[in-house]
Amino acid sequence: MGEINQPRPVLLVAAITSRYEAAIDWAISQFVDRWGDLAFESPLFDFTETSFYAKSMGADLKKKLVAVKGLVNPEQLAAAKILTNHWEIEFEQSSEFPEERPVNIDPGYVTEAKLVLATTKDRDHRIYLQSGIYAEVTLHYQSGRWQKSRWTYPDYQRDDFQDFLTKCRDFLRKRLQKND
Repeated sequence: MGEINQPRPVLLVAAITSRYEAAIDWAISQFVDRWGDLAFESPLFDFTETSFYAKSMGADLKKKLVAVKGLVNPEQLAAAKILTNHWEIEFEQSSEFPEERPVNIDPGYVTEAKLVLATTKDRDHRIYLQSGIYAEVTLHYQSGRWQKSRWTYPDYQRDDFQDFLTKCRDFLRKRLQKND
């Protein structure tokens, strides 16, 4: 029988998507208020890999990736997704943007071995966590680089996204080594 151990802490990340830089900045401020200072913030990426969000979010979408400095327990992922969904609703109701969904906030976490993203959508490759939230391993780290799966979103296959995630992984590894 294997020994049950507590999971190692992880680096909380989020992908924030919008047409509006003000919406992205607002989401980042919510993230910082809840989880503390950022370790990393990517530049704004053009989000051109899919038109899936065009109807609810409009055209010319941008995406920014962020990672918080403090490490968290991976079991917090479901609560993070529930909270970011509430933030999306709060922003939509308090803003004057014409889109049905002016901001999208997708939390996840980085470990030394993988990028896990939270979602509300069930699919064959997703594991149920709790309260209507699922998780998927979007990328895994092997042979010195991020590897995709058949379901990996196209933007997460980009070199610039993976460069950001490598910075996150390196930061996490240094933090974990200090705690060992």
